[in-house]
This record gives sequence, C-alpha cells and structure tokens, in this order.
Amino acid sequence: MVDQLCALTFQGIQQVKEISVSEFHKWRAENKKHVLIDVRFPEEKETADLGGHLIPLPELERRWREIPDDNGPVVIYCHHGVRSLHAAHFLERQGLEAVSLAGGIDAWSRQIDPNIALY
Repeated sequence: MVDQLCALTFQGIQQVKEISVSEFHKWRAENKKHVLIDVRFPEEKETADLGGHLIPLPELERRWREIPDDNGPVVIYCHHGVRSLHAAHFLERQGLEAVSLAGGIDAWSRQIDPNIALY
C-alpha cells in the first residue's frame, strides 16, 4: 500500500498520506478493508455523498474514538481535500492509520462518478 500512497507536507503538516481517487476507486472495487470518514458538514453531505461516517472536522477531536481501528486504514474525505489532510494528521497522532482522499469529493465527482453533484 505504501507504494500507492504519497506523503505530503502541507502547511506544517508533515508525512500525511494521501490516496488518489483512482486508487480509492480500485480499493472499493476490490472490497479492500477500510473505514470511510466524511469530515464535511451535514449540509454538504446532503448535497453530495460518498458514504461513510459523518464526523465534521470541528467535532473530530471529541469524536475520533467512534472510528473503528480494526477495519483497515481510515480514508478521510472532504470537499477538496484540505480538511481531510488536517483530519488525517490528527488521527495519525492518535495512532490510527489514516489517509486523505486527494482532491476530496470534488475530484471523485470529476474523475470517477459524475453523478455525484459538484458544489
């Protein structure tokens, strides 16, 4: 998996792993174990949704223990991939294997599933 992920330094956040939408699409097609977390706000999830458990970023520090740690890596997504980078960094510090979906749901809609609304 490490060869499929890249490490990113972003505004002081070091070694946050990202997964491309094409690689994540492959994971889903192969039923690879993972936990999907959406760190957007509820109204964003109502507009466009990849599934997964909703924990808005401002609530993550309080709610991160809700995330199962025995179902594979935690894949985190948001609108464009910025909030998910911060979330992945936080979850890595808590001892979870976490990756950010590069480009977020916007990239997913543009590159994988155009039926998911752009906003």
